[in-house]
Amino acid sequence: MNAPLAHSPAVRTTCPYCGVGCGVLAKPDGAGGAAVTGDPGHPANFGRLCSKGSALGETLTLHDRLLYPMMRDGGGALARASWDAALDRVADGFKRIVAQHGPNAVAFYLSGQLLTEDYYVANKLMKGFIGSANVDTNSRLCMASSVAGHKRAFGADTVPGNYEDLDQADLLVLTGSNTAWCHPVLFQRMLANKRERGARIVVIDPRRTATADEADLFLPIAPGMDTVLFSGLLTYLADVAAVNWNYVTEHTAGFDDALARAREIAPDLPTVATKTGLTESDIARFYAWFAGTRRAVTCYSQGVNQSAQGTDKVGAIINCHLATGRIGLPGAGPFSLTGQPNAMGGREVGGLANQLAAHMGFSPEEVDRVGRFWQAPHMATHEGLKAVDMFDAIARGEIKALWVMGTNPAVSLPRAAAVREALSELELFVVSENVHANDTVSAKPHVLLPAAAWGERDGTVTNSERRISRQRSFLPLPGESKPDWWAVSEVAKRLGHGEAFAYRSAAEIFREHAALSAFENEGTRDFDIGGLDTLDDRAYARLAPIQWPVRDDASQTARFFADGKFFTPDRKAKFAMPAEPALADRLGDAFPLWLNTGRIRDQWHTMTRTGRSQRLGGHLPEAFVEIHPEDAARFGIVNGEYARIATAHGKCVLKAVVTTAQQRGMLFAPIHWSDATAGLARVGDMVIAATDPYSGQPESKATAATIAPVSFRWRGFALTRTPFAPPVDVPYARVAATGGYGLLFASDESPETWRQRAERIFANAECAEYLDAPGEQYRVAAFVDGRLAGALFVAPFHAAPEWDAVKTLFEAEAVSADARRALLSGRSADGAGSCGPLVCACFGVPLGVIREAIAAGAGDADAIGRAVKAGTNCGSCKPELKRILADERAPQTV
Repeated sequence: MNAPLAHSPAVRTTCPYCGVGCGVLAKPDGAGGAAVTGDPGHPANFGRLCSKGSALGETLTLHDRLLYPMMRDGGGALARASWDAALDRVADGFKRIVAQHGPNAVAFYLSGQLLTEDYYVANKLMKGFIGSANVDTNSRLCMASSVAGHKRAFGADTVPGNYEDLDQADLLVLTGSNTAWCHPVLFQRMLANKRERGARIVVIDPRRTATADEADLFLPIAPGMDTVLFSGLLTYLADVAAVNWNYVTEHTAGFDDALARAREIAPDLPTVATKTGLTESDIARFYAWFAGTRRAVTCYSQGVNQSAQGTDKVGAIINCHLATGRIGLPGAGPFSLTGQPNAMGGREVGGLANQLAAHMGFSPEEVDRVGRFWQAPHMATHEGLKAVDMFDAIARGEIKALWVMGTNPAVSLPRAAAVREALSELELFVVSENVHANDTVSAKPHVLLPAAAWGERDGTVTNSERRISRQRSFLPLPGESKPDWWAVSEVAKRLGHGEAFAYRSAAEIFREHAALSAFENEGTRDFDIGGLDTLDDRAYARLAPIQWPVRDDASQTARFFADGKFFTPDRKAKFAMPAEPALADRLGDAFPLWLNTGRIRDQWHTMTRTGRSQRLGGHLPEAFVEIHPEDAARFGIVNGEYARIATAHGKCVLKAVVTTAQQRGMLFAPIHWSDATAGLARVGDMVIAATDPYSGQPESKATAATIAPVSFRWRGFALTRTPFAPPVDVPYARVAATGGYGLLFASDESPETWRQRAERIFANAECAEYLDAPGEQYRVAAFVDGRLAGALFVAPFHAAPEWDAVKTLFEAEAVSADARRALLSGRSADGAGSCGPLVCACFGVPLGVIREAIAAGAGDADAIGRAVKAGTNCGSCKPELKRILADERAPQTV
């Protein structure tokens, strides 16, 4: 391993989470970690970070890292291998399978976590030199419908505006986006605009989220009905003479047909109200605000994209902006909020199966152009298989070799259990990963390649406003890990393409990527960074955040389409003709509820990084399902107990949260937990695999489901220095604990059975025990050399033990005699009990501390922030602070 970068100055880099693309300053500590703060000079965030970004320093660990190549032998055992042996096996397998079955028998599945340079090399190899377009990415699950909607309307996958528009708009419409939790840094800009300029915020979402709590108007729309709402808006705009006819005539095509279709879908307010489940008065207010507000931005995210009608939803939104000419202007336009840190960069290099590099497609002219630039011998000539179709082809045996890079499809794809089964059928299954344990790795790849992680990688990413930023390394590469572009290039050399893949640095790849963007462009393509193709290595190392396009004349464009010219053949935007919306699944007696899935505030994707932070695990530590009180009563669901959710595709057992934030007839469950982090909580198993016919993006927001109560007699927790396997077929959650492992569980096993298990777990420790057989409780604390080595508490379900005080002692180097005596009570030596669940993850402020601040006189969220700092960083906990205030002020009933 390379020597640590001791006493190094702070390095400017970019956060590895969402598409906001926040700049961070990372100062290595010389011991493998770093202090991470927001970069005040980065134009995406100006120093602000969300809870996840604030905790980045806590996730920098080599624990559970994959540090060496590994290969599986004929008997199925996985063993360490050399890079040469591993790369030879990958290349030989690809070569053999292509020779026997053709290039379409192989595939890459990539990730929005990859750097642009990694993405570029992988796409070049597969599409230009192997000859298949079977390259897709987990971004297919994120923003593919936005891509398809942009291309249909604008002729290119162009995001028109930028983040400054969020500051300048007078109306901010957020549809299908819990921005307060998923893009909190941007949401704070919106709230500042509302506070300082009086901007209105409209939130359209089936759930009442933290974002909706800050809205001037909340529209709890029925699932899948966005197209109806925005078709109704287009009809309204025409009826009240709010259409900008000069703009429509000069710069667009297809308005009359689009309006006719809109009238078919949503002819009047009563029809819109019936289909959307909204009140006529709320719809009318939204329509009047939009019609009367020149500066309006419509932000949309996964609630729009993750739909079998996602492209039509995007088209219906764009139609309203085109009809009013509100595009390409300060504070006006449709705005796709991207989910991943480099989903945009992947789009730029052809990371999707229906794209070629530099925003080109598969027309004969574009195939020829890219082939000549690459001097590629085997250019793919048609689109490849999109993600869901790709894994279906694997299950059918049509794809026989797959290389997965930086993603976890055995969790994140629809029908995740079927995906895992399909992976087992591959003749060659290769995974490039940072960790040696996740659900995809558990699917038994033949080759595991250790990839560089955030903090070790060097390259670029592009955020939601088309801003290219550098991700710089500030830690040495551990073990034998390597950048993904290096591993792909080495395989390319073994396939006989060494001259085209003789890259020595990420800078070389970037220069080639930039040159291709300008090749035979002449302003006909939106993506052009030709002005950066001559950057030498030093200039690349210093590259400041920059928005594309950056053309050869060094001109930049902050907003597209201000001149009314688009990238269609006639340079006019095209109105979309959306279909009548209809959900892909159907409700019935067996499955009478809609299951909606999504993200929570403090976790990211499948938790391989955020799951390492104890602070991030403190807010919502267990997988859960939300249900409306009336549905809970109907199905016998009790708040805080467990429920079994089932669909035609799979089932989970999750903790029930009964809340009026959830609509009647709907369930919501987060996507983050997996078999590696929880029991019975892999929500992807339940999701229907229906996809949008244009984008191929799967429907993740409406699967027919049912729910039933599940009872357990006991609940408990365990803290251990080494992991242990909990019982099978029970719900549990692994939660990060400083210096070890935490586990929350429910069980039907008796305290005596848990006592026997504890004897095995803590066999070499000095143990203090408490067993209350009549009270059905068991507690044990284990000590080694005066330090708490572990603890296990079990109690009846409704008297579940809390672990706050025990976790504090678990972090200590030594435990005093007084603390040791008090430990089995679950309280600290000074008598303090639980401080309750975490509310503010940025500063680690729990519920109990917030209640104390309120009792001491803090009368609003800002006052709580002044007292205990909660809500003063990313602000995503402020809606929760307001709810706590309301609860504390509510009259108490006896």
